[in-house]
This record gives sequence, structure tokens and C-alpha cells, in this order.
Amino acid sequence: PADAKEELMNECEHIWKQMEECQSKLMLLGTETLPPSDAKLSLLMLQWKALTVDCRQWQARNPEIISTNPDVLLELGKEELRKVKSDLEMMMLTVQSKNKQLDEDLKREQQWYEEQKQMLDALNKIEEEANTEGERPSSTRDFNELMNKISKLKTFKKELLSALGEFLDEHFPLPEKSENTKKTKRSSAEPAVKLITLQEILEILINKILTTPHEPYITISESFWPPYIELLLRCGIALRHPKDPYKMRLQAFH
Repeated sequence: PADAKEELMNECEHIWKQMEECQSKLMLLGTETLPPSDAKLSLLMLQWKALTVDCRQWQARNPEIISTNPDVLLELGKEELRKVKSDLEMMMLTVQSKNKQLDEDLKREQQWYEEQKQMLDALNKIEEEANTEGERPSSTRDFNELMNKISKLKTFKKELLSALGEFLDEHFPLPEKSENTKKTKRSSAEPAVKLITLQEILEILINKILTTPHEPYITISESFWPPYIELLLRCGIALRHPKDPYKMRLQAFH
């Protein structure tokens, strides 16, 4: 490497000497005097010729290799790489500084965004509370209307059940007590079974299908008068269980 450096320095000194010789020749050419009348024109023509010759020389000139010594080329390559490395390091420092500035800007923007988001949430909450307060009278009014409707439905239900009970008591009364005692008495020691009215049977069927629609069947007990059961089955009001004859259900009219 030391020999290569010395050789490169010698070549540079040789080129520098050639440049000095060319400069001396130009200085000598520049000392020629020209007539005052044609001084400006002659100077321009001289410059034009010099530039033309210089242009032709550069066009005809081929790139010259500084040296064919591999050590010299290696040193030149290393120097060029050091310059490139230095430039890249400077660029990296610039980019890092720019990234740092961008990170700071991003943090400020995120902080501003969080503040705006909190403010927006607070405003939305205030608006929601205001809307809720504004809707309360309407909700209270709707609730009162609903309660009035429920009260009317309960009253109508009582009237309907009362009318149904009167109709059933008039047209489908229970059998006479003596007949009931004769048919239901099993022995002289056992008391008679108390039969329930047709209205009570219907209420049991209705309550069963409404409370447990997945299991609407009820068990037919001894308190159910058989003619009532036969009447409900024949009229299609009730259905007997397909596998258990002692169970029945209300027809699903709804």
C-alpha cells in the first residue's frame, strides 16, 4: 500500500507539471498585442477557436486509466468507499434526526387526539343525558297508557269469565247431589268426591297451556265429571293424549 500511494503521488505530480506547462503556453499566447481597432473582434475569434479546439479534443479523447497497478486501484476504491460511507453516515444522521422530529410530532398529535376524543365523549354523554331527561315524560306517559290498557284488559277478562261462568252454570250445571253421591261413592265408609264445574276445568286447561306450553296436558282426576270431558272432546275444545287416555289438553286455538 505504501508503494502504491507513492506511485499515485508521482503520477499526480506528473499531471500537475503538464498542467503548469499548458498554463505557461497560454500566458505566452496572451501577451501578443492586437491592433486597437480589431482588438475586441480578434479576442472573440481567438476565444472561439480555443473553445472549438478544446471541444474537439474532449470529443476525441478516451477516458484514461490513472493506473493499472492493482494496489493503486485498491487504495482508490477504499478511498471512494470511505467517502461513500461518510456520505451515508451523514445521511443516516439526517434521517434519524428527521425521524426523531416526526416521533415528537406524532406524540403531540396523539396527545391532541386523545384530548379531543375525551372531549367528544364528554359531549356525547351530556347529550345522551339531556336526551334521556327529555324522553322521561314521554316514557312515563307511555307507561301510564300501558298500565291503563292492562287494567282494562283485566276488567274485560273478569267480565268475560263472569259471563262464561253464568252461561255454563245455566246450560251445563253440575249433576244433582244425590246422583253425584250415587255415582261417585265407592263404599259406605268413603266420602263422595266433590266435582268441579265446567268453568273450573276450562280455567285449568287454559292456565296449563299458557304456563307450560311445552307440556300442556293435565291429568283427568275423579273430580272431573265424565260428561264434561266427553263434551269438551266431542266439540274439539280439548284433545286426549295419544298414549295416555287419562290426560288431555286444550286445543291450541291461538
